[in-house]
Amino acid sequence: GLMFTLANSIAVAMYVIGFCESLLDMLTGIYGDAFTGIIDKGVNDVRIIGSGTLFILLIIAVVGMEWITRVQKVLLVLLIFSQIDFVIGSFLSFDIEERAKGFTGWNLETAAENIHPHYSGESFWTVFAVFFPAVTGITAGANMSGDLKDPGMAIPRGTFYAIAITYVTYIVYGVMVGCTYLTQASGHVSEYIFTFNGTGDGEMLEFTDCSFEARNGSCIFGTVNDQQTMTIISVTGYLIYGGCFAATLSSAIASLVGAPRVLQALAKDKLYPGIELFAKGYGANNDPVRGYIFVFCLALICILIGDLNVVSSLLSNFFVASYALINFSSFHASVTKSPGWRPSFKYFNPWLSLFGTFLCLSVMFLMDWKTAILTFVIICILYMWIHYRKPEANWGSSTQAAVFVNALKSVQTLTDTPEHVKNFRPKLLVLSGNPTHRIPLIDFGNLITKKLSLLICSHVVTENKPKNIVKLKEDVQGWMKKQKVAGFYNVLQNSNFEEGASACLSLSGLGRLAPNMLLLGFRAEWDKSFSKTMQYINIWQKAYDLKLSVIVLRLRSGLDFSSHILEEELIEAEDVEPAISESDSSDRTNPVLTRKISVEQGGKKKVSVDRAQVSKLGLAINMLVFGGAQPRDMVADIKEFQDKKRRGNIDIWWLHDDGGMPVLLSHILHSRQQFAECKLRVFTLGSEKLAKQANMFSIFTRNIETNMETKHMKDVLTNFRISTSDITVISNMKVSAKAELWNEFRASLKNLPREVVNENDIEKEQEFINKHLRLSEEMQKNSRDAQMIMVTLPQQYIGNTKPAIYMASLDFMTRNLPPTLLIGGNNVSVLTSFT
Repeated sequence: GLMFTLANSIAVAMYVIGFCESLLDMLTGIYGDAFTGIIDKGVNDVRIIGSGTLFILLIIAVVGMEWITRVQKVLLVLLIFSQIDFVIGSFLSFDIEERAKGFTGWNLETAAENIHPHYSGESFWTVFAVFFPAVTGITAGANMSGDLKDPGMAIPRGTFYAIAITYVTYIVYGVMVGCTYLTQASGHVSEYIFTFNGTGDGEMLEFTDCSFEARNGSCIFGTVNDQQTMTIISVTGYLIYGGCFAATLSSAIASLVGAPRVLQALAKDKLYPGIELFAKGYGANNDPVRGYIFVFCLALICILIGDLNVVSSLLSNFFVASYALINFSSFHASVTKSPGWRPSFKYFNPWLSLFGTFLCLSVMFLMDWKTAILTFVIICILYMWIHYRKPEANWGSSTQAAVFVNALKSVQTLTDTPEHVKNFRPKLLVLSGNPTHRIPLIDFGNLITKKLSLLICSHVVTENKPKNIVKLKEDVQGWMKKQKVAGFYNVLQNSNFEEGASACLSLSGLGRLAPNMLLLGFRAEWDKSFSKTMQYINIWQKAYDLKLSVIVLRLRSGLDFSSHILEEELIEAEDVEPAISESDSSDRTNPVLTRKISVEQGGKKKVSVDRAQVSKLGLAINMLVFGGAQPRDMVADIKEFQDKKRRGNIDIWWLHDDGGMPVLLSHILHSRQQFAECKLRVFTLGSEKLAKQANMFSIFTRNIETNMETKHMKDVLTNFRISTSDITVISNMKVSAKAELWNEFRASLKNLPREVVNENDIEKEQEFINKHLRLSEEMQKNSRDAQMIMVTLPQQYIGNTKPAIYMASLDFMTRNLPPTLLIGGNNVSVLTSFT
């Protein structure tokens, strides 16, 4: 579109320059040497006349389409009469002065001479470059499609008529000129008489002898030298001049009107920065006045060049490039097999369109390879801008159809290909609820996948009242796009959260493009509403049954910020005026309630405001609405994983071999810019042998064994190409945790019903509990200042352990720590030493 706009803008200049040159030729023919021009009868005169003509055309365009149509009709009549004059004149060749200039009338000898090329300092392609713009007017209808009653019918029919009439006209007129006019002639009557009668000066040359040696190149007539040969052939040359004026000015008007409308359509889509300035229209026809002025300025610059050949060559490349893109678009739309692509032209063939594309590209380089490269670079820059900027305009392009087809093929290929540990990627299913309520959880998931893997946010709506699920999906997906979260949002409604979450686990994804890992937020209030805690644990274990790994994120401040998020609600009828459209004004019995947003006003009662007033916030955080600013710490908590450079350590508590998931996730996190300056530290538990030696106080032997286990772990990580700054082996895990910690643990379980957990259950699980409490002590000691903690779940599957004890143990192990990720790898191997 932009290339077509530029091409039409340059075309305006070319047509105006052609008009100026014809006008100067006519004045020279009338007044001869007495006409000296405004300045020099050359480039400067073209610049002056062209600028004035262009300004008049701008006034006609701004006045409106009605006047443009009237002017075009007058020019069409003039053009038709000039062609009739030319055809009749080809049969009338009685003037000896005209014959001396090369006009022979219909003559087979003349036709035989002209059937061969007679280029003088030019080639076929340089002439083609100048001539090609003369056939670009066939797309004028497409430029003004918005002003046609039935574009679908008018544009194809008008275009084909234009092609047919133009083709026949140019071929017939070319043959007529070739059969009636010599290529070169001196124009001297005496030489013409000498040539045929042999009377005159003995040293006189024949009027057709225009060789450089004989005449020093002084011949100025003939089709090679004189651009106004058609005025000599015609009955009266003035009608030919009038026809030339009509052709150039009508084409200039068509381009001046068409180019701004294409630019206006592009501006409405906001494809390029600043271009939306040209979207505004004026008047009943929505005339793009700003576009007229822009095209006027571009054309004026080209007119100031003043050389028709230079402007024509540049214009031809732009037009041929536009046609190449149109051809390729047709081919591309066909090969994507989009159901919406239904060309009505029954002879359409996509391979012919592809042939046309390559033909246009070839012609571009044959005309002028330097200009072709420049045009190609401009097209690439424009395309790359659109590709990476990704404007929100949606016009149903063939590229969009191709994306779908390629994605479908890629997913099928991925599904048919066996998985390999080298290509393992964490594909996350995040039980996020409404993502706008748990922003840190979404940000962390996005940090792991980072546009390189799958991220699906699932939301189970447990409310029984009707919900506009489709609208919710659109809004949240749009929010994720604005937040630059590369993922997908799924929502389903089920009164039972566990059943809804199980459906998400079972049905999310497509083939192998499906989640292999569940991301949850840690349920810190596990002891409140224990039935919900049981649902939470069941979902956790369900994921294991489906061969998914499970990772659980815990932050000191928690993950749920829904209490600080603007909630949307329907205000009662008495609180708001009904929104009644004109079409419904007669029926006032069922007023339409408008959507409002309920905003907490500095701790006071809720007030209702139009959604448009807080549209920029939408479902986002209420930081500055009506002075209700949130505390700075809360904002920092919400932005926990948003572009904050971190320096410190990522601590990996690799408690047992579960396939290497903690190490892999730590490596992925370390590769992100936010954690790039952090160092990896590994903590691992000592062997049984080391624990026994610790109990025997065999300090010397224990140190040796510790060093050996540390070296072994270092070798393992080196083999997996994981760089760490420190490795620590924790040896005294069998020691009993501190009494006060045990007392706190028991106290946390006292509020639960006895059927959930009792003292006997605690006694049975002493070893399990003590291990978690000891880990809590060690993690508080070693990782209190870490930027991130990755810890293997000491026991992935709940087994026979009481759910309350299981949750309490995890709670105590991860309390008051930096961001902590509990990892249940589900024994999936994710590390390999192979490259």
